[in-house]
Amino acid sequence: MFISTSYFCFISVPLRASSIDIHPNATWSTNAITVAGGNGKGSATNQLYGPCGLYIDDDQMIYVADYYNHRIVEWTSGATNGKVAAGGSGEGNGAHQLNGPLDVIIDKESDSFIISDWGNRIVVRWPRRNGTSGETIISNISCYDLTMDDNGSLYVVDAEEHEVRRYKIGDTKGTVVAGGNGEGNRHDQLSDPHYVFVDQDHSVYVSDYGNHRVMKWEEGAKQGIVAAGGQGQGNSLTQLFYPQGVVVDQLGTVYVADGENHRIMRWPKGATQGSVIVGENGYGAQSNQLYYPICLSFDRHGNLYVLDHGNHRVGTRLLLIRENYDIILYDAQQKRSLTKVRPKLDGKDCWEKLTFIYLQD
Repeated sequence: MFISTSYFCFISVPLRASSIDIHPNATWSTNAITVAGGNGKGSATNQLYGPCGLYIDDDQMIYVADYYNHRIVEWTSGATNGKVAAGGSGEGNGAHQLNGPLDVIIDKESDSFIISDWGNRIVVRWPRRNGTSGETIISNISCYDLTMDDNGSLYVVDAEEHEVRRYKIGDTKGTVVAGGNGEGNRHDQLSDPHYVFVDQDHSVYVSDYGNHRVMKWEEGAKQGIVAAGGQGQGNSLTQLFYPQGVVVDQLGTVYVADGENHRIMRWPKGATQGSVIVGENGYGAQSNQLYYPICLSFDRHGNLYVLDHGNHRVGTRLLLIRENYDIILYDAQQKRSLTKVRPKLDGKDCWEKLTFIYLQD
């Protein structure tokens, strides 16, 4: 494995999830609004083809790793067409090309993308503004997913080695922080890990795809603990079936894309079973359905974005905090409810047409 030392001169922190607390009883609108793709598979600027990676920035700009189109596509809020931000010059190993990108994050300080270029077995840095080529920063690696922590360390999922490695600034070798003991189902092992999330305590959460579970590895731990699933493949509330993207909020609640079950699940910290928050209507292409969800993210308002891989689209579901069919304005600082609001549209109770803004001082 080769690591470019120039990469570690500067790094800033991308946030894969919302930086606010999400109410424990939060719900989201049943019907999604398509915000990227959704026009069938294809290579036009209003289409995606097998998208795999999703990143939402602070301005709600959407970035998608468009796997079979070998490109990163940028979608502004409300746009009907995306713009190619990296790659898009066909499949290849040239500096101006990508080959099956699986994920993308943003380094704000250097104003660049960090891309998992799966087919070329490299991690690439690519300038965001009018960049025409990328620079290899890690080579000879089966990088499925990547993220950063608040110290600027880069975390890379090596699916082939069944491990997650952390690269601190100035570190050219990396340190195994999850797995690394061969493929298996022990708590110190992983089997074909896919997606990773790092919380504020630097605990690593990884979707352990082959073991149908999400594992949590605290910083410095020699083995992980099961945070979701782990009861074999299946569709009960205690099970997952090839889990994919994972996000954890500040309360320690795990949100996971349960791929083969075509649903998004929520697992409170320490729970032995989860609940379905999206995907109770069977798989399909309707706005209230998913078809192999593969990645998820929250924006700063708590709205949920799901990369609907099989439907070649990204959909967002608006956050609705409800209690007894009322909406609760929730103070994230004090962790208490404030006021109840029953929304009206033409004099009738209405939920689906409400855009709810999650307020925080």
